[in-house]
Amino acid sequence: MKVGIVGAGAIGGWIGAALAAAGSPVSVLARGATLEAVRANGLILDQESGQIAPRVAASANAAELGPQELLVIAVKAPALREAAQAARPLISRDTIIVPMLNGVPWWFLDDRPDLRPASLDPEGSIGAALPADQVIGCVVHASCSTIEPGVIRRHFGKGLILGEPSHAVTGRLERVSALFRDALLDVSVSERIQQDIWYKLWGNMTMNPISALTRATADRILDDELVAAFTLRIMAEAAAIGAAIGCPITESGEDRMLVTRKLGAFKTSMLQDVEAGRDIEIEALLGAPRAIGAQAGIPTPYMDALLGMTRLFDRCRIERR
Repeated sequence: MKVGIVGAGAIGGWIGAALAAAGSPVSVLARGATLEAVRANGLILDQESGQIAPRVAASANAAELGPQELLVIAVKAPALREAAQAARPLISRDTIIVPMLNGVPWWFLDDRPDLRPASLDPEGSIGAALPADQVIGCVVHASCSTIEPGVIRRHFGKGLILGEPSHAVTGRLERVSALFRDALLDVSVSERIQQDIWYKLWGNMTMNPISALTRATADRILDDELVAAFTLRIMAEAAAIGAAIGCPITESGEDRMLVTRKLGAFKTSMLQDVEAGRDIEIEALLGAPRAIGAQAGIPTPYMDALLGMTRLFDRCRIERR
């Protein structure tokens, strides 16, 4: 299966390297220093089993790479609109699209337009470029970072949850799952991928922005009694929204925190973005869930507070650049 990667950063680089090392023909849409590095050295991946550096095709021009059978979209939410347009030549009507994104994706509530936040795709350009009927939903459970352009380090985890937005178990879902398993990834197939997406969001919609605001690692957030209590109140609001949209949370916030604590003193992806001076994913992680809650008639005062502080922090950060 020909595989295209849009976004050869931490997650996209890991996936691309793993698939290429397993024998899949991989093409990477990249530019600048990342393009130069990948052309010169391949995709370099450091992990506990050692370093691999498989060669891949790479170009800044998607038309040079041509249509792909599987397209992995692994960019941050603020870059998705531009990436979707750039990826058009990689997509035919038979291309399977697997977005590996944080937060609420553009297709998430296609069956509930009354609840769908317009802010996720206000002009409809993402959905036009990345048709929802070609999407397989994905949740990533892995911690990776970009050491330098084209060089990725996987710290822990190698899990993917894959599922059809329609909840069916299809032949294309089975083919994609097998492809990732052949690359030695831990793959689970879900018949309710929206619920898996909401569950992950429930866990990281607080840790990410709080870490960005405070520059604290996850363990310090959990160790602060007042911050942990604030986090639990937001999680309760998100759980109430999940119940209203068919994505119930059956775990307590305290139990979810115990899972996070086992991961140690790690930096969230949003904190890494702040430290690197990159755009942060406010809308997908906080703005969209809040909007869904408003449409569902669920009050979210604690979520509102965190969203307001994070937006203000980001505006001030941008003004200081």
